Amino acid sequence: MASGSKVYYFEEVAKHNKIKDCWIILSGKVYDVTPFLEDHPGGDEVLLAVTGKDATSDFEDVGHSDSAKEMMAKYYIGEIDPSTVPKRRVYIPPQQASYNPDKTPQFVIKILQFLAPLLILGLAFAVRNYAKFLYVS
Repeated sequence: MASGSKVYYFEEVAKHNKIKDCWIILSGKVYDVTPFLEDHPGGDEVLLAVTGKDATSDFEDVGHSDSAKEMMAKYYIGEIDPSTVPKRRVYIPPQQASYNPDKTPQFVIKILQFLAPLLILGLAFAVRNYAKFLYVS
């Protein structure tokens, strides 16, 4: 932590989540970005969406320029107490069975895939021969 910097608790920073009072956490530092909301190229919604959490990964994922990173210095107001930041939860999707809505056994599907074209060919052959029979009669 920088010497002389004010140290904030996560709960305190999370309360600053309004358009007229917006603080964010990046890399263990707290920034008051309220004056920058109107000028942010992505719009104020982007900054408001990352309040109440550590926005470091969101900030890095966007790939901000070096000048954008340098600009952050004027909004710096202190450090975050790392022990108060909630642990990041990793989303684990539920395991899903393979899609088979009617639970038809796989072998039945494979047989139908083979028989359906044969039935269509047989029907076409029958129609053709029946048509010949009508013209001959």
